[in-house]
Amino acid sequence: MSPSVSRRSRRLTLVAAAVACATAGVGLVAGTASAGTLSGTLYRDPDTAVARWVAANPGDSRTALISSRIASQPATRWLSNFNLSTVQSEVSAYVGAAAGAGRVPALTVYGIPNRDCGGASAGGAPDLTQYQTWVSGIARGLAGRTTLILLEPDSIALQTCLSSSEITARNQALATATRTLKAAGAKVYLDGGHSAWNSGSEQANRLANAGVADGDGFYTNASNFQSTAGEAAFGRSVLSALSGRGITGKRQVIDTSRNGGAAGDWCGDDNTDRRIGRYPTLDTGDANIDAYLWIKPPGEADGCRYAAGSFQPDLAASLATGAPAPPTTPPTSGPTTPPTTPPTTPPTTPPPAGACGATYVTSSSWQGGFQGQITVKAGGSAVSAWSVSWTLAAGQTVNQVWGGTLTVNGSTATVRNAAWNGSLQPGATAEFGFIASGAAGTPGLTCTA
Repeated sequence: MSPSVSRRSRRLTLVAAAVACATAGVGLVAGTASAGTLSGTLYRDPDTAVARWVAANPGDSRTALISSRIASQPATRWLSNFNLSTVQSEVSAYVGAAAGAGRVPALTVYGIPNRDCGGASAGGAPDLTQYQTWVSGIARGLAGRTTLILLEPDSIALQTCLSSSEITARNQALATATRTLKAAGAKVYLDGGHSAWNSGSEQANRLANAGVADGDGFYTNASNFQSTAGEAAFGRSVLSALSGRGITGKRQVIDTSRNGGAAGDWCGDDNTDRRIGRYPTLDTGDANIDAYLWIKPPGEADGCRYAAGSFQPDLAASLATGAPAPPTTPPTSGPTTPPTTPPTTPPTTPPPAGACGATYVTSSSWQGGFQGQITVKAGGSAVSAWSVSWTLAAGQTVNQVWGGTLTVNGSTATVRNAAWNGSLQPGATAEFGFIASGAAGTPGLTCTA
């Protein structure tokens, strides 16, 4: 199988109710976690491309790093090869192995017709009728064993190649697939795009049309590089917009496989300038977020320099460079977040005396650059817009910003709110982050509302 991802979606970067487990021993408990709706330990498949490479290359200088930082961690299994005769047995074997280990399996289902709008990851079912037959095979393979399902990356956020009637047909197919998989015991999350793509209100509208009301929520940042904090803020805007449509009780899942820092062209060198983010866990510390997952297995290519979905050790080693060691065995509870990644929620501080205040943390650093995270907090009155300014130190250059819009005038950098995070109630917060070259420091921030 070759999990592959959307070329178009990354061009935009820079530029269920709880279901009890039907099988004894599955490490998923619905409704008992301190954050989100899930708890337990994610299943790590011992037969992945990275695990096979590690086993076959014990003497390679990159093996120890790749083994400890990537092969040791659970990533989602992709169902991307359309095969009606084998999909049920493949799913049954995978989910059964997870149940036997007392772990929670996660599957990325990727077979919608005209996927990726015919881009680098083109393929899928020949038509929607056969697609539904394929999905039914997946459901039979689940056999009531609770599994996280990430349904069809890019299928909702990327619709530029579809006519209005084709969009309607796809939405109906996704809604039917959601209900089919839910009936088989799955926790189903639909495509939420990412924070640098569609607006929160637009993505919520698309999710509603695709049947998210019958699912458990949505996932964002699949195979992308937006920060965890930026995605969490974007997710809150989507949840708010869904609530405005009468759709409540949904949760977000965030892909953290490649959002740990660094910058550059997403495709020019197949992402040798990226880093892994938070380690996968169901213990998120955020009531809106059910999981941080590695939806895209780190080290598998995007289809630029290498074939989409192929494992490349140089990509894996680059992603793992500088990452802290994960726990040897991920715990069933307690934090599994690397200390250098940005927190999902800002530190608790009293509301600023003025209209707004801002605080800064260096969330990650490396030779020649760093990632910063800034939390904006409204004072005693609501604000409708905000901006934060600071003076860049000698040698510093901001290369990428999420959660806001950057302008630089001489040595002064100013970030203004994005369309979805400018309105804050008294004491409420918003976050944005950035990647910069140069040495990290603690800038003096000026917040204006």
